[in-house]
Amino acid sequence: MLIRPAMLADLNACLAMDADSQTNYVWQMEERDDSGSIVVRFQTVRLPRVMRVAYPRQRDDLLSCWENGSVILVATERPFSEPDEEGPEPAVGEEPSPVYGYCQLDPSPWQGVAWINHLIVDRRFRRHSIGAALLTACIAWAKHKGLERLMGAVQTKNYPGISFCQKHGFGFCGFNEHHFPNRDIALLFALKI
Repeated sequence: MLIRPAMLADLNACLAMDADSQTNYVWQMEERDDSGSIVVRFQTVRLPRVMRVAYPRQRDDLLSCWENGSVILVATERPFSEPDEEGPEPAVGEEPSPVYGYCQLDPSPWQGVAWINHLIVDRRFRRHSIGAALLTACIAWAKHKGLERLMGAVQTKNYPGISFCQKHGFGFCGFNEHHFPNRDIALLFALKI
């Protein structure tokens, strides 16, 4: 497994990935006014049947992220050949290596944070430590940039994503009801690196 910076030719493979998930559980939010205090509670709830959860972000924005200088890393088998004078694209006739997953990061130096905006492993390749390899590369990149934390937002319905964050040491640090365009609640997770 090789984690490397994405090339423009990788973006189509990234956009073609099945980023949806399935779950038997959700984090259900309860909010109430209690004697002048607002009390918010999240509780894990088992669903009566498996729910398919659509990926909440517009993945087409990956190209605009690329154009705006976001860091995009891909999980693949091998590097491209040495770049030619035209740029770091595959040599003529060379097929790009399959892309199994990718992550997109945006640094926020004034906060000491790198935001993970996408961390996707194609459904066919999940449970092979590809997500963990991408996360390890994110940590290395953030440390190299002198950042102190990684942060990410996960839907309350994306229980596999929540479990991934918790398994890798991320702690719940808040929520945002207006984060995703589809109006799903975003759970915020942070990892001190």
